Amino acid sequence: MILCCGEALIDMLPRETTAGEPAFAPHSGGAVFNTAIAMGRLGASSGYFGGLSTDIFGTQLCAALDASRVDYSLSPRSDRPSTLAFVTLTDGHAKYAFYDENTAGRMLSADDLPELGPEVQALFFGGISLVSEPAADSYAALCAREVGSRLVMLDPNIRPTFITDEPRYRTRLTAMLAQSDVIKVSDEDMDWLGTTPEQLIAAGTALVLVTRGAEGVDATTAGGTLRVPANRATVVDTVGAGDTFNAGVLAGLARDGLLDRAKMRAAALTDLRPAVELGARAAAVTVSRAGANPPWLDEL
Repeated sequence: MILCCGEALIDMLPRETTAGEPAFAPHSGGAVFNTAIAMGRLGASSGYFGGLSTDIFGTQLCAALDASRVDYSLSPRSDRPSTLAFVTLTDGHAKYAFYDENTAGRMLSADDLPELGPEVQALFFGGISLVSEPAADSYAALCAREVGSRLVMLDPNIRPTFITDEPRYRTRLTAMLAQSDVIKVSDEDMDWLGTTPEQLIAAGTALVLVTRGAEGVDATTAGGTLRVPANRATVVDTVGAGDTFNAGVLAGLARDGLLDRAKMRAAALTDLRPAVELGARAAAVTVSRAGANPPWLDEL
């Protein structure tokens, strides 16, 4: 199982009623949640770990996980509310109003961290769950506890506007980057971090993936860098594209027997290329349709 650890939330998207009144429609989301959903659809053994509410929105999130064959049995349930993100559009640009105080996801504590069995081969971390405390510290503690025992992938998916304590966030992220076997970053993430793929490799990471939009993905290991081109697609929107890419890479590594720290580090770039290509193909389908709607394996 690949266990995705991080946020699950409800995006309240702007709509209009038949009477012409403004309204909001609840859609299941969250970067880490989306990655778990995409992996389940791609046929990988996918798990989700995060605080889930027993309220109506938590029930909606669980139903979505069930529908995409994601195991969330390790996730603690509570009667705290679900995180809500209200989206408003101004001249086509989205603005978010987060309701996250005392929520089931944010209040995840170190006491909620599960004991992991041998069926868990890899851990995935990322998203805004690494910003908000106490959950962010709990995920960091889980990563530190399991480093060296299981393959760890990290996508920081940095959103500067969400960061309230930058020094603390940078300290947490720096530690997790050093503990990760696979790191996926965007151009913007690299600029914010002030580092390079080569520096991350020198610090101990086995594989660094830098997504460059329509230009494709650069995969860097100690053996060099390989450019994997993006798949052609008519872009409807890019929501969930990076999350789907992450899922495709992990699903591809599992398929190719590389979901192992030692095998990953011994692999040549040519051995890793099929997994990166799977991520690119899956992401191309996601951008071709509205919202975070990752493809099923038979759609590729």
